[in-house]
Amino acid sequence: MQTFSYDQLREFTYTMLRKIGCPEADAKIGTDVLLSADLRGVDSHGVARLSGYVRLWEKGRINATPNVRVSYETPSTAVVDGDSGLGLVVAPFAMKVAIEKAKNVGTGWVSVKNSNHYGIAGYHAMMALEHDMIGISLTNASPLVAPTFSKERLLGTNPISVAIPAKNQPPFVADMATTTAANGKLEILQRKGLDTPTGWVQDKDGQPTTSANGVKDGGALLPLGGDREHGSHKGYALGAIVDIFSAVLSGANYGPWVPPFVAFLDPLPNLVGEGIGHFFGAMRVDAFRPADEFKSHMDNWIERFRSAETTPGNEKVLIPGDPERELEVIRMKEGIPLLDPVVKDLTALGERFGVKF
Repeated sequence: MQTFSYDQLREFTYTMLRKIGCPEADAKIGTDVLLSADLRGVDSHGVARLSGYVRLWEKGRINATPNVRVSYETPSTAVVDGDSGLGLVVAPFAMKVAIEKAKNVGTGWVSVKNSNHYGIAGYHAMMALEHDMIGISLTNASPLVAPTFSKERLLGTNPISVAIPAKNQPPFVADMATTTAANGKLEILQRKGLDTPTGWVQDKDGQPTTSANGVKDGGALLPLGGDREHGSHKGYALGAIVDIFSAVLSGANYGPWVPPFVAFLDPLPNLVGEGIGHFFGAMRVDAFRPADEFKSHMDNWIERFRSAETTPGNEKVLIPGDPERELEVIRMKEGIPLLDPVVKDLTALGERFGVKF
């Protein structure tokens, strides 16, 4: 494990995105999205993913200079065509469209097609906070998840993020996969040589396994809940909702047709849409009640939950977003730790492009 400053990783990431042809503004926003994951402790979606994006670009599956545009719209809705661009760039563009529509008519809803992996869902949802809006961010992803009762991988980890502003308290920021664990957590366990907890993965025969390589060996991630008895049908339903909102609604690929993130696997033939899909919402708080009044009540909500009596051995009740926010402060000050395999990967990536890591 080695630790790097935010500025070191920011400079390297920005330079690499420029090397593959991203315009200056796109490289900056893409870097911000990736580094926000590392700061917030979502290590699987930060700079550890950088070489994956570069490999997709080398395969011609990512367009470094996309013409991201609105292809259809009404006063409160839009479809954005990402032109095969980096999802790190396409998603903020689409969220801005949602925010502008919310400014005009109260709410904005944007579905996206022809995009790629967009980093952490929370980054995009949180864009709404500074406008006194509630932000919603969804995306579908590579099919690694078996629906309840199935051996087939038909859904992605399909995260949901909702960001809600408060007044004096920090905002409420939920950011979660609809699987028991995100695939990135498996990747981290693989690098550490550790097993998974029970309920994360099933093997190729549909039987429970704790192997961190279970998905690589033909198995599947499990929906939130793990199995039917613990509510996996609910996780399956949530993942399906994300897939439909993100892709069936926009014209992106859905279900098993979503293109894989890894460059060594080609997309399936006879695709049903264009690229990966996302979905964004922005809701002006004052479209419902005065913003200050709402935010004061959010403070009250948060303070009451923080003061809840805890179970033995636990110090406090957390509000969604607390761990990430606290870690962001620490890592900005003390640096961002990277596992040795990630350092090795980024070093090799830099050497290929003449950039020192």
